[in-house]
Amino acid sequence: MASPVCLIVNPAAGGGKAGRIAPEVERTLAGYGLAVRAERTRDLAHARELARAAAAQGETVVALSGDGMIGAIADTLRTVPGAVLGILPGGRGNDFARVLGISDDPRAACATIAHGSARPVDVGEVSGRAFVGIASAGFDSDANRIANEAPAWLGGLVYAYGALRALASWRPATFEIELDPPGERRSFRGYSVGFGNSKAYGGGMLAAPDALLDDGLLEVVICEEISKRRFLTDLLPRVFKGTHVELPTVQVFRAKAVEVSADRPFTMYADGDPIGELPVRVSAVQGAVNVIMPPESPSRPAFAEAHPQAAAPTPPDEAPVSP
Repeated sequence: MASPVCLIVNPAAGGGKAGRIAPEVERTLAGYGLAVRAERTRDLAHARELARAAAAQGETVVALSGDGMIGAIADTLRTVPGAVLGILPGGRGNDFARVLGISDDPRAACATIAHGSARPVDVGEVSGRAFVGIASAGFDSDANRIANEAPAWLGGLVYAYGALRALASWRPATFEIELDPPGERRSFRGYSVGFGNSKAYGGGMLAAPDALLDDGLLEVVICEEISKRRFLTDLLPRVFKGTHVELPTVQVFRAKAVEVSADRPFTMYADGDPIGELPVRVSAVQGAVNVIMPPESPSRPAFAEAHPQAAAPTPPDEAPVSP
């Protein structure tokens, strides 16, 4: 029999969607024979408290929310030995769930909790805080801030709205990064620098299309200076397919850690929320948290076993959900 489930619900996620579907989700999980208790969060700090207490009691922590709360809970659970995280998409973007192949249909996602298996996945880290998706700064800082302030009725369109609004007032910045390894410094003028633990952000934008969740590395993507017109017509549409990395103004590197600074202040965002102020150090933490995966593989493999040329240094073994 599977361990009991603590369903942590962010009632505000997805413009209130998570709160509305929570009763159905609870019934569906119980229908699979799982012992379920539900908790609603007041804020991210409260979500962390609930997750820590549930994991300490041996419960599987299942988050019904968007990427922001999922990242915060993952950050908490990585400090609790044996903790397991289940994910039910309830936000506007749901990018981490999408990369893992977890359905956005609540009933199908509940089936993953009941029948899936847990395996260790990497997280990124900024200033001691973990994130599960992509951390970025520069143009993305402005776009994230605008998206977070946008009305809830925009739904998943909020990210495109944020990008278009940010573009109107954007002026290029000069960034400096130091990759570790190999200890190499690079300076460029342009739009943004992103650090992919996972592949996607912004509601389906494949900003780091080759990022893997078990290789102990970050996919570092920089976007150099181009005109606003070309950014809008050439680069932005390609991000949804991940083909922007083929453009000469986009450079991709891999590193365990990166120091990043800029010639003017920027807030770094990760999983849709602010996580630090430049300059910062961003690093990968391998196998930091156990996450329940669906039995089937996603269309874009998220693990090194599907990419022999990018095999992880220490591939984690698949682990069953704690009994």
